[in-house]
Amino acid sequence: MPILFYYLGLKFFFFSDDHEPIHVHVSKGGGEAKFQVYPAIKLLVNRGLKVRDLRNAEKGIEENREVIRERWIEYFKK
Repeated sequence: MPILFYYLGLKFFFFSDDHEPIHVHVSKGGGEAKFQVYPAIKLLVNRGLKVRDLRNAEKGIEENREVIRERWIEYFKK
């Protein structure tokens, strides 16, 4: 499970068997969400993250979108 970065207490990561479209998992405490990153940022699943955490996650994705894309390509296009 490659961890990409931490942002405002949120952990951003991939699962080693993830698939396209490019997306990222975000967790904090016992909650987790999944966001599509490309072609547009979109919440796909939320399992217990608070609204504030979801907003912060989206902001973290916006600020690190290219990093997420580059790491995805690096990891999954081996």
